Amino acid sequence: MCIEGPRFSTKAESRVWRDVYGCDIIGMTLVPEINLVRELGMCYSLLALVTDYDIWVPHQPVTAELVERVMSEKLELARKVLLNVIPRIPRDVHVKCEEALRNACV
Repeated sequence: MCIEGPRFSTKAESRVWRDVYGCDIIGMTLVPEINLVRELGMCYSLLALVTDYDIWVPHQPVTAELVERVMSEKLELARKVLLNVIPRIPRDVHVKCEEALRNACV
């Protein structure tokens, strides 16, 4: 589930996403940015890192300090992923992005 951020879900919201909708991850990354860049025909990719377990781990409250610490710990992993993925991006990928809405109905 993607919520608009930046903010943390309330416990009640998290329970709904998990128990009613069956979501495994709650994030606040990707929306509304992906909708806007798609409309502009821009290429966009996401690298998201899980920073906490929200209500999935009882008695472990989510705090900004916890999220900052985990993000710091995952910086090297993110760097390795980017160094591995960026060289694999086709040089002509922008053409496909620009044509994404060519046949869209308005």
